[in-house]
Amino acid sequence: MSITKERKTEIIHEFRRTESDTGSPEVQIAMLTHRINELTGHLTSHAKDHASRRGLLMLVSRRRRLLDYLRRHNQESYLDIIGRLSLRK
Repeated sequence: MSITKERKTEIIHEFRRTESDTGSPEVQIAMLTHRINELTGHLTSHAKDHASRRGLLMLVSRRRRLLDYLRRHNQESYLDIIGRLSLRK
């Protein structure tokens, strides 16, 4: 259920700003989106797993805060990331 090392490096290479970037808001949002999608799939088959549901809500909140930060500081990057990840505004 956790993210593999290969998938993590693929996400970092796809969303990074520069060659050595691993922690920009875009990369963090992409990583959180991947984890959110995995947890959503888990919760469809395990509906009574309330601990994972709480974790999912915390991940969604963290991603929302990062998206709000990105919208305030870099509007074009915000629009690019929500388009590439198919997120709602």
